[in-house]
Amino acid sequence: MNIEQYLPVLLFILVGISVGVMPQVIGYILGPNRPDPAKNSPYECGFEAFGDARMKFDVRYYLVAILFILFDLETALLFPWAVALKEVGAAGFWAVMIFLGILVVGFVYEWKKGALDWE
Repeated sequence: MNIEQYLPVLLFILVGISVGVMPQVIGYILGPNRPDPAKNSPYECGFEAFGDARMKFDVRYYLVAILFILFDLETALLFPWAVALKEVGAAGFWAVMIFLGILVVGFVYEWKKGALDWE
């Protein structure tokens, strides 16, 4: 086992960690540290807390987030397909049309069930 084979991978990992950690360290060292009562208060929104921080959230927030991720990924998959449309040919075209058809059926189903209604 030769360490020189793994040198590019180790270098990639070290650069990735440094890109993530170094800005935070530099900001902590060079950033101003002037605490005042407003900064040290639990909320900076202008009024005191009026409820419990552990209150239940409406499940619709999570439902909307999941639906957004689902349909956002759909569009992310369409961009490479559109770029490579000439290379994939008719089979690739019809595979994506089936994929979009399934997504449209899912979208109509959630629309009919009222998942997109906010009351």
